[in-house]
Amino acid sequence: MTMALTNAFVLLFSCVLAISFCVWGKPATFLDDFQITWSDSHIRQIDGGKAIQLVLDQNSGCGFASKRKYLFGRVSMKIKLIPGDSAGTVTAFYMNSDTDTVRDELDFEFLGNRSGQPYTVQTNIYAHGKGDREQRVNLWFDPSTDFHTYTIMWNHHHIVFYVDDVPIRVYKNNEARNIPFPKFQPMGVYSTLWEADDWATRGGLEKIDWSKAPFLASYKDFDIEGCPVPGPASCASNTGNWWEGTTYQALNVMEARRYRWVRINHMIYDYCTDKSRYPVSPPECIAGI
Repeated sequence: MTMALTNAFVLLFSCVLAISFCVWGKPATFLDDFQITWSDSHIRQIDGGKAIQLVLDQNSGCGFASKRKYLFGRVSMKIKLIPGDSAGTVTAFYMNSDTDTVRDELDFEFLGNRSGQPYTVQTNIYAHGKGDREQRVNLWFDPSTDFHTYTIMWNHHHIVFYVDDVPIRVYKNNEARNIPFPKFQPMGVYSTLWEADDWATRGGLEKIDWSKAPFLASYKDFDIEGCPVPGPASCASNTGNWWEGTTYQALNVMEARRYRWVRINHMIYDYCTDKSRYPVSPPECIAGI
């Protein structure tokens, strides 16, 4: 038996032992788990594909997506955002069911800024086709000087958005109160860099300065741990998956403290308190997010 066949047999046997499910982990390179979906000339692979740069100029933005979809798990990337004057740009990292009508989606959108102003991250959640759940947080550090880890944790209990180890957004599963929660549709992992100067910076007041192009966002340490689809049907419902464990069903004491700190000191917009859009608070706001 060849070494390749031996390794394949060992992997298959390990999956069977793990109660008939496989959990995907860190790829060796970008192309192991991802593919370029938009403007391959604007995505640069670095260090043998272990890192990449997304490029935005007047000709095009760009984007990439995972080769597979996943149902529950944790997705993270280390990203170094556009330095200097990035007004009018949006760097997005998100999960999407890629369904036309009843869409599920979990969004990080990093909104470009004028030099010296804080970077804003907008999160949004679509569940069963309904979105418009934007929250905005000003980051408490300069995310363009070094890599920081951005994570989406998604299990049967809640969805949590993390910046490094700090939770900035929690969306609980309140299906018992007839509030939609994404749990039926697998989602792919996506990232794009594009121009959105009609809304991204100060509501569109600050326009993109093309003299500062090309705009560069850098990525590394791609990590997807979840149930791949297609894959073993039992994976998503398996309570033995590590992300379904007791530790991950709610924020711990330290995380809850950090979450409160972010909401008190760095949140600049919350759809739940926007009475001009929602005179009556959306039900998930009343139930608690």
